[in-house]
Amino acid sequence: MEPLRVSIVIPALDEAAVIGATLAALREERAAGTEVIVADGGSRDATCAIAAPLADRVLTAPRGRASQMNAGAAAARGDVLLFLHADTILPPRAIDAVREALGTRHAWGRFDVAIDRGGAMLLLVAAMMNARSRLTGIATGDQAIFVRRTAFEAVGGFPAIPLMEDVAMSRALRRVSRPACLRERVVTSARRWESRGTLRTIALMWRLRLEFALGCDPVALARRYDGR
Repeated sequence: MEPLRVSIVIPALDEAAVIGATLAALREERAAGTEVIVADGGSRDATCAIAAPLADRVLTAPRGRASQMNAGAAAARGDVLLFLHADTILPPRAIDAVREALGTRHAWGRFDVAIDRGGAMLLLVAAMMNARSRLTGIATGDQAIFVRRTAFEAVGGFPAIPLMEDVAMSRALRRVSRPACLRERVVTSARRWESRGTLRTIALMWRLRLEFALGCDPVALARRYDGR
């Protein structure tokens, strides 16, 4: 039986500072046949120019992480879709780990996450993210969610909301199967915590997640997340 074909979809918006390193880390996987698609939301910097020689395709989609990832998924040819943030690096042999995980009873999954700097506080943040995900069966985009195309299409892809689209899709996918929670770690940038302050960001994200769970409007939550 042929191995599952995997397509990596990377949503991007003004990511010229980081997209090159993320794509460069995928060279071996791409050479081995993994498709890499960058779904750009209208960048005004050099994101697309940097990405073009390092990806199989760079496409433009309506701005918004959910719509960009759905557009990338629609263009992808793989049996499996892996959604990777533009500032996140996959571990070595990540695609082999994905294929092995989806060869069992799982229809989807995610990686553990590590944060590239920030000391003890962010080490704790990453550990809590990973533990919470194992307990709840909910994954976040930082953890590089992967899913069989059939399951992705069965739940309708990412919902058209401006925030918490990863949590919402996880909830839907959880009805298909429990996630494969891989111990291999993706490494994501600490820039989100650094730009707002670690404690402030932690408090904000916990509050937004709680309010989303209680049914608050994702549009209002997105405005708060953006500081508007």
